[in-house]
Amino acid sequence: MQVKNIGVFTSGGDAPGMNAAIRAVVRTAVHQHVNVFGIYRGYEGLINDEIKQLTTFDVANIIQRGGTILKSARSKDFETKEGRKKAYKNLLKHSIDGLIAIGGNGTYTGAKIFSEEFNVPIIGLPGTIDNDIFGTDNTIGSDTALNNAIWAIDKIRDTAAAHDRVFFVEVMGRDSGFIGLNAGVAVGAEAILIPEILNDTKLLLAHFEKQKKREKMFSIVIVTEGNKEGNAIDLANIVRDNFPYLDIRVSVLGHMQRGGSPTAADRILASKLGYSAVNALVAGEHGFALGIVANKIVQTPFSEATQIFSCFDEQLWKMAKILSL
Repeated sequence: MQVKNIGVFTSGGDAPGMNAAIRAVVRTAVHQHVNVFGIYRGYEGLINDEIKQLTTFDVANIIQRGGTILKSARSKDFETKEGRKKAYKNLLKHSIDGLIAIGGNGTYTGAKIFSEEFNVPIIGLPGTIDNDIFGTDNTIGSDTALNNAIWAIDKIRDTAAAHDRVFFVEVMGRDSGFIGLNAGVAVGAEAILIPEILNDTKLLLAHFEKQKKREKMFSIVIVTEGNKEGNAIDLANIVRDNFPYLDIRVSVLGHMQRGGSPTAADRILASKLGYSAVNALVAGEHGFALGIVANKIVQTPFSEATQIFSCFDEQLWKMAKILSL
């Protein structure tokens, strides 16, 4: 069956570069004489018929914008058979015969189930700041989020050094330490705590014992929000109890890491993947997620792309410990 009408949506957490992917999908489809429909608020919008045809005019001047013009949401209703059936009826209503789903693991899981139940051609694009999707070296948004964190931490380090303070800086990452580890290396953090490493507290206290002997009064400690032994506030309190002479502050970067103009790397990655997704659907290919590995476009079946995946770089972790001495 030849694809004539493609639907595109963003789902789950927003990621810088999603707009670049949407733009690439729309313009490539128009070039292929295929209609494109934007589905607002992800699977929730598919259920509620929040669907609008897009033109090249709709995606003008968006490549540099963070967030997503199609909005994003999580959908409990789509987890039910009734919700998915309602979504399928809306696809038929608009004669949409192919979907491009931009998001993370939850988006891929929904795409896999939906495609199997209703035989809908779907291709997934990896859009998440955590860089924890199997089948791609980098995900859309991860480079921007990392650079946003580095930008903020560099400024915190300036004031930490000026006042001889210890700053616990919390970065995003529910189950993934990608931002924490990479930002920690890039800013020269004295300690990095991530979900993949257990017994962080013992390592942290040992670090400050060494700092005490060196008489170094300021430090940057990076804590990923999903750290198993506590968040930045919890760990700062533990250190304060053990080293009361330290002047300790906590800074939670929060959602500022998600926002802002995407980096060149994220814009180019998103454009390549959006372009390739449309061409694949037109060629009759579907049922997989696209990614880039070793600078080549690769296809990963949803059954593999949805498996639990850790982006933890053990060698980088070992290097970080040595460079923080």
